[in-house]
Amino acid sequence: MPERIELTMENLLDKLAGEIRSPAGPGAITKAFNETLIAEFRVNAGVVSGELSQAPLLLLTTTGAKSGNQRTTPLVYVAIDGRVLIVASKGGAPQHPAWYLNVAANPAVHVELGAERYPARAVVIDSVERDTLYAEVASRIPTFADYQRRTDRVIPLVELQRTDVD
Repeated sequence: MPERIELTMENLLDKLAGEIRSPAGPGAITKAFNETLIAEFRVNAGVVSGELSQAPLLLLTTTGAKSGNQRTTPLVYVAIDGRVLIVASKGGAPQHPAWYLNVAANPAVHVELGAERYPARAVVIDSVERDTLYAEVASRIPTFADYQRRTDRVIPLVELQRTDVD
């Protein structure tokens, strides 16, 4: 098991920010933080401790676009009118996060939301609807508005549509 990293907003915003936004992608600190968060999420049926305990978190498992390996990423989500939405912000970095590149190549994903686990399809929201929904997401979680201001790219918004329902 990796070195335990306390789950705090300070760690998330300060120590991890540089790694998350770097062109090389997340480094050892970010990976260890995520592994700790994933383990705690799974052991406690979606509940995490510390400052992140109030954050709406889910785990997204994707298939690597290049490797074909399964990758799990903890993400903040927003539920709007029964839709589960995630934001490909990478903290306002100039490039998309790896998980987004993975779903662009293979939209079949697995979602862990609380104690619930289910297959889903990741659907990128188109530009007109994206703008409306992104404004709503940013009104609920203002950090996402800050991320969009930090970058020239349009940050994608992705809906996770369950595939195990009729």
